[in-house]
Amino acid sequence: MNKSNISAVVFDLGGVLIDIDYQRTIDAFTAIGVENASNLYNQFDQNMFFDQYEKGEISSEKFISKLEILTQRNIEKESIVRAWNEMIGLFPEEKLAFIHKIQSKIPCYLLSNTNELHLKKVYANAYSAFESLFQKCYYSHVIGKRKPDVETFQWLVDQIKFKASEILFIDDSPQHIEGAERAGLQTIYYQDEKDLYSIENRIRSSE
Repeated sequence: MNKSNISAVVFDLGGVLIDIDYQRTIDAFTAIGVENASNLYNQFDQNMFFDQYEKGEISSEKFISKLEILTQRNIEKESIVRAWNEMIGLFPEEKLAFIHKIQSKIPCYLLSNTNELHLKKVYANAYSAFESLFQKCYYSHVIGKRKPDVETFQWLVDQIKFKASEILFIDDSPQHIEGAERAGLQTIYYQDEKDLYSIENRIRSSE
């Protein structure tokens, strides 16, 4: 896609702005006695339970109960929640400063596939004040939609009221990038921090 004017930037959260380490959750479940903890995600994929939770179709209580069953252990709910949230890392200060700089020049939004438990952990690690850096934050479990569905990006375009071709979207998942491009958005595929900081040049070149 040819670069054109950019009127808004949409950020992914996990993997782009905050650190995510799935192995930490696997290790945490292993530490509390769950055998083959790495298979938990496969079981969720097979049962569509993870997608349902991320879209807010089931409650955190029901999700935790399902985790209890899958772990096949008599484990306290608090331990399960801690293990589940272990993957959520920090929100680096330099990234917060960068978003603050960008949003002074152009409207910034957040579009994240996340769930209630993980978002609470993000708030604990980064403080909910980070949301003030964005015009609006859209979380999958709140809006009932997930990336990479094209319909999700079309819905986003309708919400923020800019042309799709004038929205720059950055994400670390190739399938999400593909969905955004199919909806007509400009994209940056995040692989390391330099991709995030390249936003400033993209904005400058579009002026």
